[in-house]
Amino acid sequence: MSVQYLVSPQFMVLPNITQFRPIFYLTGFPGLEAIKHWIFIPFFFMYLVAISGNCLILIIIKTSHNLHTPMYYLLSLLALTDLGLSVSTLPTTMGIFWFNSRSIYFGACQIQMFCIHSFSFMESSVLLIMSFDRFVAICHPLRYSAIITGQRVVGAGLIVILRGPVALVPIVLLLKAFPYCGPPVLSHSFCLHQEVIHLACTDTTFNNLYGLTLVVFTVMLDLVLIALSYGLILHTVVGLASQKEQLQVFQTCTSHLCAVLVFFVPMMGLSLVHRFGNHAPPAVHLLMANVYLFVPPMLNPIIYSIKTKEIRHAIIKLLGLRKANA
Repeated sequence: MSVQYLVSPQFMVLPNITQFRPIFYLTGFPGLEAIKHWIFIPFFFMYLVAISGNCLILIIIKTSHNLHTPMYYLLSLLALTDLGLSVSTLPTTMGIFWFNSRSIYFGACQIQMFCIHSFSFMESSVLLIMSFDRFVAICHPLRYSAIITGQRVVGAGLIVILRGPVALVPIVLLLKAFPYCGPPVLSHSFCLHQEVIHLACTDTTFNNLYGLTLVVFTVMLDLVLIALSYGLILHTVVGLASQKEQLQVFQTCTSHLCAVLVFFVPMMGLSLVHRFGNHAPPAVHLLMANVYLFVPPMLNPIIYSIKTKEIRHAIIKLLGLRKANA
């Protein structure tokens, strides 16, 4: 398949102009154009499950008064971030499938990458707060209601919402100041900062260092603190008298632990591929990026629907009412 690079006349580089706003070309699924209609099926299914599943979680928590507790407020915040992450990639990915629309203006690309990275940072922060909630519930159960209050959950939620976007503003806005040269081709069906920055034909040291620092002091720090929380939880669980008690207590963490693994394992894999997989086939980069962005929003509502008794019963009740009304 021949690729034509789309750059509008107003964005062409003139001899005395070093900056322009390219129209990027989203490759989408290179080498798989012949089976594009088959690839559409799993992607459509993932979007359907992610959007409908997270909306269902939000509806259930909102309408079930017995779920108006800090733990489920945090779960609703996780569902919101998953929903935002799915909606962020939806326009360009489905545009490629439905309309073969592969071009994206620079401004739209900036907005998309800002949303994708913001919601990724938000999800990492929400998982950290949820791990602290589980730590207090298991290690300090008598003080749980005093420590984890609705007001504190709201305050933590505001910090989560603002931390990622505020920290991302400088490096996303700075992209406007860079000149771009060479084929404006991106290797995914969506915009990522680490790809766009490689197309800049100027010194991008600040963006690279700032981005690395941001990842280390947000996502990596969150992961370390989550691991520390679970270390303390395991220490407390091991100290319980019987194995039955140990299993019962630790089962309250299984949903969150699965959500942590589903989010951080693909993220670590994608980071390793970007750092050390320069000679890896393009399909590996494509697979890891898609798994990282599409799988967690799809699996999280499934995990919590299966592993959380209150959510499972609320879903059964809701579906039963709909059946009765029909």
